[in-house]
Amino acid sequence: MNVRARQRERTREALLRESRRLFATRGYGKVSLSEIVGAAGVTKGALYHLFHSKAELFRAVLEQVQQEVSRTVAETADAEEDAWARFTAGCRAFLTASTAPDVQLIMLVDGPAVLGWNEWRAMDESGSASHLADVIDELITGGVIAPQPVAPLTHLLSGAMNEAALWLASSGDPEGGLADVWPPLATMLDALRVD
Repeated sequence: MNVRARQRERTREALLRESRRLFATRGYGKVSLSEIVGAAGVTKGALYHLFHSKAELFRAVLEQVQQEVSRTVAETADAEEDAWARFTAGCRAFLTASTAPDVQLIMLVDGPAVLGWNEWRAMDESGSASHLADVIDELITGGVIAPQPVAPLTHLLSGAMNEAALWLASSGDPEGGLADVWPPLATMLDALRVD
């Protein structure tokens, strides 16, 4: 990597780091580009060279947050040997990750508001929803869940978990609320099992 490419990457990393910190503490609407470039120690020209708008910078931050959540979910799920245990561990890991204040504000509150539901949903589908679909397909193939179309079930379960995560975000006590959310979600998941 040449000197310019390294400098560009360092600038991008600084912008992502500082904008994420600001978006996570104050929310997208209360953060200006001037604050971001000041915190990152770069010029507006450098920002616009990498990102065409504040919304595009936010999208990159959101993508980073979603990838981290997706990686946490996948690592937690993949640590289990049994397919059903992988499924439930991944669902619980998603909810647990969603209790982090930065994840709540960036991914669940500002994400759909800033980018619009369709773009936010598409980003979600390429991340943790994709892993969820793989596990559901494995459960159907293994006879743990009755044969059915994977895509609708994935959307339904993803929607339920996103709603649970949004509820946790607005509960005032996300970590304590997790104890209230998990039992009904686990009951709903258990209803999918073939006896």
